Amino acid sequence: MKSVIVGTAGHIDHGKTSLVKALTGIDADRLEEEKRRGITIDLGFAHLELPATPETQSGAGPAVAKPPSGLSEKDTLRFGFVDVPGHERFVRNMLAGVGGIDLVLLVIAADESIKPQTREHFDICRLLSIRRGITVITKSDAVDADTLDVVKLEVEEFLKGSFLDPNQSIDPNRSGSAEVDAAGRPASRSQAPIVAVSSLTGAGLDELKHELVRIATEVLARDANALARLPIDRVFTMKGFGTVVTGTLVSGTIRKEDELEVFPSGKRVRVRGVQVHGSQAEQAIAGQRTALNVAGVTTEDLARGMTLAPPENFRATQRMDVSLTLLPSAKPLKDRARVHLHAFTFETVAEVALYGEKQVKPGAAAHAQLRLAEPTLLLPGDRFILRQFSPVITIGGGVVLDAAPLPRTKLKKDTVLPFLKTLEEGGREAIVTSRVARRGAEGLAANQLTAETGWRADELQKPIAAATTNGAVLLLAERYLHRPSVDALKLFVTTAVENFHKKNPLVGGISKEELREMTSAPPQVASAVLDLLVREKKLELIGELVRLPGRGVVLKDDEAESKKIIEHAFASAGLQVPALKDVLAGVKIDKTRAQKIVTLLLRDKVLLKISEDLVFHQSAIVQLRQKLAALKANAAPGTVVKIDIGQFKDLTAVTRKYAIPLLEYFDRERVTKRVGDERVIL
Repeated sequence: MKSVIVGTAGHIDHGKTSLVKALTGIDADRLEEEKRRGITIDLGFAHLELPATPETQSGAGPAVAKPPSGLSEKDTLRFGFVDVPGHERFVRNMLAGVGGIDLVLLVIAADESIKPQTREHFDICRLLSIRRGITVITKSDAVDADTLDVVKLEVEEFLKGSFLDPNQSIDPNRSGSAEVDAAGRPASRSQAPIVAVSSLTGAGLDELKHELVRIATEVLARDANALARLPIDRVFTMKGFGTVVTGTLVSGTIRKEDELEVFPSGKRVRVRGVQVHGSQAEQAIAGQRTALNVAGVTTEDLARGMTLAPPENFRATQRMDVSLTLLPSAKPLKDRARVHLHAFTFETVAEVALYGEKQVKPGAAAHAQLRLAEPTLLLPGDRFILRQFSPVITIGGGVVLDAAPLPRTKLKKDTVLPFLKTLEEGGREAIVTSRVARRGAEGLAANQLTAETGWRADELQKPIAAATTNGAVLLLAERYLHRPSVDALKLFVTTAVENFHKKNPLVGGISKEELREMTSAPPQVASAVLDLLVREKKLELIGELVRLPGRGVVLKDDEAESKKIIEHAFASAGLQVPALKDVLAGVKIDKTRAQKIVTLLLRDKVLLKISEDLVFHQSAIVQLRQKLAALKANAAPGTVVKIDIGQFKDLTAVTRKYAIPLLEYFDRERVTKRVGDERVIL
């Protein structure tokens, strides 16, 4: 059963709610105040099922061809109606209802024709890029035939050139309005009818149902396989069930027992039950009016404007880069102006920071960053409406291009607009490449790409594969990086090593950790680039030191001579080593270079640092290790050989000052093990 969401639009008291009731038998006005005052204040909902072919209907009209979606004569169309208020004071409530609709019924009363809210609601529909609809002239019984004809002419003139123009077909390939099916083919588009009806007498209702079916067959089904998003429009408690939320499921599928995240609060809920158009269901799919019984939260935790989505996929945002358009009737919009923003069921105050312009002229378009007073979940491609801060009237709208913009401190001014242009007009491969490229050496993980684009992991596979195949993107340390960024990072690392060699000729190389800290990349990316350079033989890794290939320590004559003096001083001393400062005082080079030579000897393990103050030549330590091994070898098999400090002093002919540090060193090296005041030779 194909589901289509239909929204009403039009001036107050033009018969929107009466029309919905006449079509469905359901009174969408649910509030006591609405019934008392006779006007719609908040959103109302109703539903209707009709057969997918006109032959089974009583109304006249041309036969409908078999729809491209594959509906047959046995199939049924399920219409979900969102009835919105027409009073100017409740336009904000109207905006909460039209964001997820597939087609609109623009309602105009025959006895009043086009009124202010007719114009504002129609502007809103165009700004939201709603592509299909029917113009319904209600109260046809209230005027004579001549008056009705005049009203139709006025309406035709009002609709001329728009998506509701009854005298022209909409070109599906027109820039900014194309729809494509799963195979990438343009969706079919037909003329939008004008139907005169009377909710009182029933005149024209069969024809309206006929047109609803005809146009609904052209509506492309929303993507039920996408990541689910349910903007909340109602929250209430139902006795025996608990917390219930309702909304139009704009994408994906939600099933019983699913875990969902509440945006922007981050709370988690479990779906205990699902209703679709008032009936229990195992799941709700994109394009359906949905009610969820949720556990884990109370009504105080939820509100209209929040969104439910699968956890750990998306990030709430307070900044969005957008393309916006002003209505011709609007005043110029200045940079840094404050506005009211509406998107799906969400509304907040926002500041408009224009890119490259001081103001936007009426009827013109521009790129801008919207800075929201409150966070929300929006994704690229989502539409929004802007209303003037005061007085509050609709002035424009647009589409989200990037809901995860980088801080301006990290941006080069001349890169922003080309990037937004790519997001606006580029294919998926170009978009993925651009998003990876702007992150530089930081790169992007796969889950970050999902959060930024709203595309599932399997949807990202093809554009990522294409970008990696042509070499534009590389996968390093489970992050995607732009090749120029990797090349720049490789050049930075090799240059850093080269500069280190120049400044430190007596040191064999720079430590890996120091090199990683010098880069702006995450540690795992820096390590991966280093490994790449080693594999390409552009760098060498010696232990924890990084050096240029074949580049060892370069010693001048006086440095080489000093190295020999230092090494000989410790080698000839055996275990009776001199103080390091005394040895360094006897060389002819300055203290800094002498210390670097000691560091070099320690790195090459010619000298061994036993404690903070004691340095021994490695040959002396090797000989002492052999003496300890001989004590164990000469003992009877199975004997536990022990040695105390006194015995160790006799064995080595050293004082306690040397004996204790040496024994502690051998403990660390697992040559001995301390047991009380003795050591067991292992």
